[in-house]
Amino acid sequence: MCGRFVLDIDAAAVAEVFAATAPDIEDAPALARPRYNICPTQNVLTIRAGKAWREAKAMRWGFLPHWYETPTAGPLLINARSETIAEKPAFRAACRERRCLIPASGFYEWRSSDPKPKTPFYFHAPDHPIFAFAGIWQRWQAPGHEPVDTCAIVTCDANDAMRSIHHRLPVVIPRESWGLWLGEEGKGAARLMHAVPDDFFAMHEVGRAVSSARSDGASLIEAV
Repeated sequence: MCGRFVLDIDAAAVAEVFAATAPDIEDAPALARPRYNICPTQNVLTIRAGKAWREAKAMRWGFLPHWYETPTAGPLLINARSETIAEKPAFRAACRERRCLIPASGFYEWRSSDPKPKTPFYFHAPDHPIFAFAGIWQRWQAPGHEPVDTCAIVTCDANDAMRSIHHRLPVVIPRESWGLWLGEEGKGAARLMHAVPDDFFAMHEVGRAVSSARSDGASLIEAV
């Protein structure tokens, strides 16, 4: 799974990398700064296809199906499994019609075999200072609530490099396939939902301060 991630590049630079306009940046100053402990239910920066240009948009990390009467009416859906995304009622329409990219510069995973407190590790891509998780999104609206765009990160079975830490891995869309995932280049996006090569990510153990949602700062990604 993916439950915390990092984007240590400011939002304006991210929009430039993805050739996207950024109408949300001025209205969401928290997105404009580097962030080292992005948590579920927070707003995250996403890239989605627009009518003329890609758009950098703020979305709530935590996908809300249309039948939820409140944001807490069901499980918190921060990830969508690639193996079942096309069949699950919560995700199947979004998988076909509303795919997005979620920029990141790294993510955290806790070694699942550890007794509590589990040991956190930081994963980053030495050859890719910024990369893109596969995402899906949904605009949620219910009586008495303002509409909100929500998203989830697509995950797949772990590759060999990740398997010693966790059995799931976020799907990363390579730069040359961003347009295909966003629906700009026809069909075939399903074939992109697989693990990156074993040498894509490097990892190191980090301190347990990252386990607190209140923690932030570059020190979180330092090796211990």
